[in-house]
Amino acid sequence: MKKLYTAKATAAGGRSGSVKTEDSKIDLSLSVPKGLGGDGGEGTNPEQLFGSAYAACYGGALELIAGQEGVDIGDYTVTATVSIGKSEEGDLDLEVILDTYLPGVDVETGEDLVNKAHEVCPYSRATRDNIDVTLNLLLDE
Repeated sequence: MKKLYTAKATAAGGRSGSVKTEDSKIDLSLSVPKGLGGDGGEGTNPEQLFGSAYAACYGGALELIAGQEGVDIGDYTVTATVSIGKSEEGDLDLEVILDTYLPGVDVETGEDLVNKAHEVCPYSRATRDNIDVTLNLLLDE
């Protein structure tokens, strides 16, 4: 792989600690959610950070595909819902729902863009066949 950019983040103390990037643009406390047996404190958690990153990355892929296809996607949004749970074997697993709102785009065009973005997004490619990812297209009524 020819590297274009590298980010470096360090976590200390696991889910109850903190995370900080090398350039200090992210410097956050972490808390364990109540659903995972924690106190649900003021800090963020890995699922929120992953969801934020995935939504932003997928949005970038969506912009790329829309630009290549000459489609104006307007003030679109991508919301990533990340869930953590136990598999039948008792292992912890993740699942993601990506809700993509594309105002002013018809269903056929929207579905095409959403699916193509999922093919090229680095996060989608990294998680493919590893976690369940559901793609939802949200349009104006």
